[in-house]
Amino acid sequence: MIKAAKWARTNNIPYLGICLGMQLAVIEFARNVCGLDANSEEFDEHHSTPAIVYMPEINKEKMGGTMRLGKRPTIFQPDTEWSRLRKLYGDTPAIWERHRHRYEVNPKIVEVLEKAGLTFVGKDEKGERMEIIELKEHKWYVGVQFHPEYLSRVLAPSKTFLGFFSAAAGCLEEITESYKDRHDLSRQEMDPGLIPVR
Repeated sequence: MIKAAKWARTNNIPYLGICLGMQLAVIEFARNVCGLDANSEEFDEHHSTPAIVYMPEINKEKMGGTMRLGKRPTIFQPDTEWSRLRKLYGDTPAIWERHRHRYEVNPKIVEVLEKAGLTFVGKDEKGERMEIIELKEHKWYVGVQFHPEYLSRVLAPSKTFLGFFSAAAGCLEEITESYKDRHDLSRQEMDPGLIPVR
């Protein structure tokens, strides 16, 4: 999967990484663009440069009931108005998507990744967890920590899938324009207190 992420990135082929797929895209970018000897603690707990780490609240000894689960907000970050995924969501400041994971992008390497061109366009409500990655100059290189398949429906498809398939079909601009104001299950009224003031 890491080779597939690299091939898509270097050949401007649409890529969508969901959960582990996003994490592998981060590892690939860290290795091949940033020059880090990156890996995931899921594959090697003692790796010297983990790009993906256990979330700090996870008890590694007792795995039962320790996942980050449920519908949670993802806040689009300042200066990400260019984001293809954000445009599909109608440039809303935040979305709600369902999660199921124990690992996250290592906060210690986020700055290195961003300086090299990987943008974290969506973060959790505290700005601590990286929820959406995107490459600005790429046709569609998107990774999401959440699981868009949980809220996708036949007549209200997830904007994440819609964008990926539209980019692959060569009609992303037209679809973005026609779908940006359509309702799906990820857009609901958010408590204004959850959206950070910038």
